[in-house]
Parts: sequence; C-alpha cells; structure tokens
Amino acid sequence: MVAKIKSGKSLIGALNYNENKVKQQKAVLIEASKYPKDAGQLSFYDKLFRLNDLAAMNQRAKTNAVHISLNFPNGEQLSDETLKEIVKDYMQGIGFATQPYLVYRHEDAGHPHIHILTTNIKRDGERINLHYLGQNESEKTRKAIEINYHLTRAEEQQQQKSELKAQPEVAEYGKAETKRVITNIVNQVIRGYKFTSIPELNAVLGQFNIQADRGSKESRMHARGGLIYWIIKDGDKIGVPIKASTIYGKPTLRMLEEKFKLNEALRKPFKQSVIDRIDKALTKRQGPDSFIKDLGQQQITAILRRNDEGRLYGVTFIDQQNKAVFNGSDLGKAYSANLLSAQLVAPVPHITIKTNVQPTTATTFGPANAGNSGLLDILLAPDREDLAALNKFKKKKRKGLNL
Repeated sequence: MVAKIKSGKSLIGALNYNENKVKQQKAVLIEASKYPKDAGQLSFYDKLFRLNDLAAMNQRAKTNAVHISLNFPNGEQLSDETLKEIVKDYMQGIGFATQPYLVYRHEDAGHPHIHILTTNIKRDGERINLHYLGQNESEKTRKAIEINYHLTRAEEQQQQKSELKAQPEVAEYGKAETKRVITNIVNQVIRGYKFTSIPELNAVLGQFNIQADRGSKESRMHARGGLIYWIIKDGDKIGVPIKASTIYGKPTLRMLEEKFKLNEALRKPFKQSVIDRIDKALTKRQGPDSFIKDLGQQQITAILRRNDEGRLYGVTFIDQQNKAVFNGSDLGKAYSANLLSAQLVAPVPHITIKTNVQPTTATTFGPANAGNSGLLDILLAPDREDLAALNKFKKKKRKGLNL
C-alpha cells in the first residue's frame, strides 16, 4: 500500500475534485465518518459544511484541507468494508481519529485506490501538525496495516510498477545468458500473476518458454522439496536448469507455497468474471480452436492439455486482464476437462473418397465436357457396370444355344 498526503487551503476545491469524479461515474463515496447522516443521504453542502465548520475554529491557520490517497497494486481488490476498516486504522495511526472524513473509492486509474478528505483543525481550534506526518506517523501506520491486512508492501509495489510495465520477452535459448533470462521472467510472473499451484504457474511460464520442475516423484529433488527452472522449446527442456535457490528473490517451492495461499484469496474477486466470459464463448457451438480464439479476444488464454490419444484431460484459464489463473475444475464442475470436452465440437476429419472408375478421355463426351469427365465417370459408373453384366449374360446365353 502506498500512502500520499497532500495539504491545501481549499476544502471546497478538494471536495469538488472527488464529487466531479462521482458525477463522471469514476468514483463512489463509500464512507462519511462522524457525519450526522449516512453517506448516501448527504448533499454536497452537507459534506462541505461539516468540514468548514471545524476549519472556522482556527482563522489563523492557512492550511486546513487534508487530501490523502491510499493506493493498492493491480490484483489487490478489496471490498468496501475492508477499505473502511483500513481507513479507520490509518486515520487512527496518523492522529486523525476524532476528525470527520469522507472516503471515495476511485476507478479512474489502472490500480485500485481511495481518496480521503478531511481537515486538520480540531473542534477546540487546535491544529494537527502536518510537518513530517508522511515520513513519520504515516509510514509507521502504513507498514502496520500491510501486515495486519496482508497487503503488498509499498516497496514491492513500487518495484512491481517499474518491472511490470511490459510483459517479459519470450525466452530463446542461446540469445542471452540463461540464468538472467530465467530470473527476469520468473520474478515478473510471480509478482504479476495469481496462481495457486506449480501446474498453474507453469501455464503462465510456458507462455514465455520457461518451466518450473520438481523432478520425478521418485527423485531425491522431489522428496526434498527442490525446484529448478528450465528454458523450453516446443515443449522440450533444453540447456542447463537453474536452481530456484540461486535465483534473485529465491522462488523456491517453500516461497511459492506461501504465495499460493495468498493468491487463493487474491484471485477470488476475478472468478465470476472468468466464468462469465467462458459461458459467453460456450453459447456458440464451436470446436476447440475456435473456442480458444474466442476466449483470446476476451483476454483469456485457454490451455487445453491432451494425451497421446487426443483425449482432453486438463484445462487451465489465464485471465490476462487481471493476471488470475484458474484450473477448469476450480471454476466449477461444468468447466472441468471432461464436461468441457463434451461441449466442444470435435473437428471434422478430412475424408478422401477413392473410386476404381477409370477416367474417360475428353473425346468420349466432346471437348466441352473434358473438364467434367471425372464427375461424369462417377455418375455413369453404375450404368456401365449394369451394361457390362448384361453383355456378359448375353454371351453365355448364345454359347448355350450354340448360336
């Protein structure tokens, strides 16, 4: 969570900013703390007069408006109730527990964030000191909230912002140093996507020609909880594997298992959206390739896994918009491999029909029919066979009569 505090001289200016966002349907007022009415019952002037009433208690104070934004990374979708609790703890921590404040959830940026509007003038006219508020009280409170609510740390959030501006490039063996390529891709995927198992992680890594490998179940590496990463080409491992413990950030199995637990909660808000988009694609009667293409247009990557006999045994959906990964069975029984396979039309095999009819030369039917001789041969074949049988029968009859 990143907290930003701004102070100013115009409460009405800060209020107008947020209310205009509401009019544009880019923000929603979710809380009006220490107001005589519920948030939904407040008029513009109700909101303003409550703050102005306190600001008027200290006419000498030049700064009386405090505008705070709390910012969360993509994927950290929090309910309004959770946001209210976070704001309550934050305001308590920075010394504004007794102050009235308004909380707006904004939806006008690429990441979730809220704005808090309040005043630093108390009922008795005393002014809350704003000097070093951001560096001291705000920082301490922010860190405590991150721990209590299991939020992404601000330091990691800033790092993600710079590292995840673009998707990592697809790995090509021999193009760059293997360890550096794997480190870059693995770290960006782990920070950016919400997966809950090694197979789900590999579904994402496979897009960039990387695979996490625990080894065979009988191997010593698997028994000891080891993990290595490979570059792959056409599904085959190539080059030398890199141990997870030697990669920056140490994306070991133990570290990933902790990530799985967190991601289980973080991906929940996106589950229904994925289901809705899959259902939309399934309204059409189509084959697997068309189904995958349709979902791709809705920013979902569908990975269908088949055995050597061509039977579908697994499916994974990657919501590229929200970076959430789901196995089909996680979405519900209807989206498991078996039931999904039954809903998709099997591709029609190409059938070649062979005949034993000899083509007739162009002179048989005339030059104009030369291009259609093959078709005419097929159409007239039964008649020719009957005629041949009749002639054979006549010859036998004549022979019997000694004619």
